[in-house]
Amino acid sequence: MTRISRPGFATALAVAALSLVFTTGCTTKKYVSSQTQPVVQKTNELDDATAANNRAIHDVDTRSQAGIQQAQNSANQAQQSAQNAQQAAGTAQSSAQDAVNRADSLAGVIANLDNYKQAGDVSVTFGFNKANLTKSAKDQLDQFGGQLANSKNYILEVTGGTDSVGSTEYNYSLSDRRAMAVVQYLASKYNVPAHKFYLVGLGKDVEVDTNKTSAGRAKNRHVEVQLLSNTADNGAPTQGNANPTGGAPSGL
Repeated sequence: MTRISRPGFATALAVAALSLVFTTGCTTKKYVSSQTQPVVQKTNELDDATAANNRAIHDVDTRSQAGIQQAQNSANQAQQSAQNAQQAAGTAQSSAQDAVNRADSLAGVIANLDNYKQAGDVSVTFGFNKANLTKSAKDQLDQFGGQLANSKNYILEVTGGTDSVGSTEYNYSLSDRRAMAVVQYLASKYNVPAHKFYLVGLGKDVEVDTNKTSAGRAKNRHVEVQLLSNTADNGAPTQGNANPTGGAPSGL
């Protein structure tokens, strides 16, 4: 039987204890590592997914903002163009309204009226209580307007009429709006200077047809344009010194 001395036994016991500590420590570290590694990996994956999602959201937001800005810019440009067009139309309408000659008869404002001969005419009709040009009316005016470019020393006599429905004053105003619709169409599309137009007041005073039938009243809701050309040898038309309006303005 081998005998171990007390000092030797103590040394062996210390070595064994130290070995147990090292063994236990290594085992604990491996266990902790095996338990925490999946958690760390999952956390990293979540961080990567979150970062990718944030980048995607930022990209979508950037593109959305760019699209919204582009749409807003287009809308602003369209609105500005519409405002410019409306302003130009308003200016043209105002100029035509101011410059058009209004008269009770051409004889009162045109000297040597006998030198003017009719070179063409057109008559367009309107709906009941309407002053806007129909497609048919525009087609007729286009056929008439085509000859204006080759005409010289001319004036346009524009007379508007209404049926007998309504008061006299209202029909003057209505027929005036109808005549101005024709004037503005010819002036804008065929570059006819406003001063070449002479509006002669009619209202419901002059009947083209009887107002006792619907067909007759439809014919009375009209505007007639006569192209009068100066045939004199002295050139351009001569206006008299009379009041250009030929007295108090009348409606059409």
